[in-house]
Amino acid sequence: MIKRFFRLLQIARKLSTSGAVETVNQIHSLPILINIFFNIISVGSAKRIAINEKKPGEKLCEALEGMGTTFIKLGQFLATRPDIIGEETAKSLEKLQDKLPAFDTYQAKKIIKKEIGEDQYNNILELSEPIAAASIAQVHIAKIKDENENKEVAIKILRPDIEKLFNEELDALMLFAYIVENTFTKAKRLKLVEVVYLLREITNVEMDLRFEAAAANELYENTKNDKGFNVPKIYWNYTTKKILTLDKVDGVSIREHEKLRSLGIDLKILAESLIQHFLKQAVRDGFFHGDMHQGNLFVDQKGNIVPVDFGIMGRLDKNNRKFLAEILYGFIQRDYTKVAEVHFQAGLVPQDASKEEFAQALRSVGEPIFGHSIKDISGGNLLAQLFEITEKFNMPTQTPLLILQKTMVVVEGVARKIYPETNIWEVSRPVLEDWLKDIKSPKSTLDTAINTSAEIIKRIPDFPNIMDKANYALQLMVEGKLNLGLKNNKNLEIEQMKLKNFRNNLIISFFGIVIVLLLVF
Repeated sequence: MIKRFFRLLQIARKLSTSGAVETVNQIHSLPILINIFFNIISVGSAKRIAINEKKPGEKLCEALEGMGTTFIKLGQFLATRPDIIGEETAKSLEKLQDKLPAFDTYQAKKIIKKEIGEDQYNNILELSEPIAAASIAQVHIAKIKDENENKEVAIKILRPDIEKLFNEELDALMLFAYIVENTFTKAKRLKLVEVVYLLREITNVEMDLRFEAAAANELYENTKNDKGFNVPKIYWNYTTKKILTLDKVDGVSIREHEKLRSLGIDLKILAESLIQHFLKQAVRDGFFHGDMHQGNLFVDQKGNIVPVDFGIMGRLDKNNRKFLAEILYGFIQRDYTKVAEVHFQAGLVPQDASKEEFAQALRSVGEPIFGHSIKDISGGNLLAQLFEITEKFNMPTQTPLLILQKTMVVVEGVARKIYPETNIWEVSRPVLEDWLKDIKSPKSTLDTAINTSAEIIKRIPDFPNIMDKANYALQLMVEGKLNLGLKNNKNLEIEQMKLKNFRNNLIISFFGIVIVLLLVF
């Protein structure tokens, strides 16, 4: 814990000298005590002065980029939390560049050899210098021998000791969040400790490349029969926690429109294909690429879309997929009563709310949008406004739908850059119609009934035991010993207990030193 405290002091000095604190003060005025602390901690160092013409969010972007991995990831995470930092700052942080200088290729070779073993390493015939370097990993092109064939692949390698560095800095930030929460009453509502804790959980998954490989493999299996969309193959013999090997992408970046035209690729069809593939993944499979910006999308010689970087993926259960398809299709039809009914049927709006008032609120979102040319309407922005309305009716917004909404905005933006006249709604309609027909078909209804019946029959022998457990749970609730409204997150509770214990020890040590000084002097 003492190490965490000293790391916090180092981070505080870095924050102060980078210009980050100065910029945060422009966005939200920090308490005087915190400003005094940062001024003291930065004594003796030159502060970076941010350019005044830039917006605070842009200056914060630059400051975080200059502070390295942990703060780049923190900025990217905060970009998804406009409820904490505000809509304008969140939009600025979405432009955060995740780029750092590459580490040495000799070191990369040592990591690969240690991870896959010398025998397998000898099957790597060539390894290039890094072609891309981000905050967590970098990418090399290689030739490998696989099943007696030579294959050209891309190898993604984690930065040396990145997990240790990241966790140490986040531990220190968690201590800082705890101090701020317990010192300033207004900060409690921001739940800063939970924010830092969640960031650590998410990024630690991202730092295990086996999870990314599994995500790419699942997306490959889901889409292997989809014409026009090719997910690179994973080479599991060359993939571990610290390295990921997949087919090299032979293609042109989707942002290079002139090159795509010169290859004879129809940009209108490409834009429509991108939207339809994304929607198929979301509503048909319930599993979609959650980071489909231009840098992660390529187009091969045949016009197939090839995605890369599978660190961020979105997942929707069947109910959310049905909900999404029905509300989007309802808006296309401008049938606000139907959209309201879907919300009530799904139990997403309290039953005591007025269905008529909710439909009216939905109309207030839909009609101004449909007053514009239909080709200018964004499904992602429509969902964002819908979530704002539902908050007023005490409907809790589900995280998977938020990820989908943000990805939808990005996909639509990429499609319109490829072909500005793209009509999002006309392109989306056939995908939504086909899926809704499929889930409402007699075969689908019969399959659901058979599966439900089979599950019930399977559970019959356990029924007496289930009833006993239910009775015991009800008894605990009556006695006030069980509160189902609280989330049971033991790891977070343990972390908070450690922080509280450290704070108490710090206070005791401080008073101990004061007493000793009084006795001596």
